[in-house]
Amino acid sequence: MNRWGAVFVILLVLGTGWIWVSRLPAEAQSVQRNAEPAIGHPAPDFALETLNGENFSLAEHRGTPVVLNFWATWCGPCQRELPSLQAASERYAGQVVIVGVDQSEPAETVQRYVDELALTFAIPMDTDNEVAHRYNVVGMPTTFFIDADGIIRSTWTGEMNSVTLAEGISTIFP
Repeated sequence: MNRWGAVFVILLVLGTGWIWVSRLPAEAQSVQRNAEPAIGHPAPDFALETLNGENFSLAEHRGTPVVLNFWATWCGPCQRELPSLQAASERYAGQVVIVGVDQSEPAETVQRYVDELALTFAIPMDTDNEVAHRYNVVGMPTTFFIDADGIIRSTWTGEMNSVTLAEGISTIFP
């Protein structure tokens, strides 16, 4: 087969493939992700083991507002916002639960980092990213502000500073 014949065959295959794909229903053409848990709707419940071996269940904290943050030690924006989360956990102790869900890292790595920053809030370990998938976390850090009734009132994707964190907390705590 000469060079032009090979080009023709390749174009024919590509054209046929394009026509075939264009006839598929729209839902078959793209990967569908579940919508992010919506503001005004219940936060999906979960239970994970924390870094210190305790069990953390979101449902156990009904009646108290929750700041649910997804992070990792390798994430620069996460590293920069953790001190603000720690300060909030101290400021709102007993009134707002601050939770930092770590994403699929070895416990030893996370423990060293938590010790270095002297973090005292709960650090559940999402070793298989199951909870992150349920919350449709596509970037880190991602934070959900959940009121005392378990309803998501606000979300934030990206780095928060103390001002944006306070604004989020104001949506769940007077």
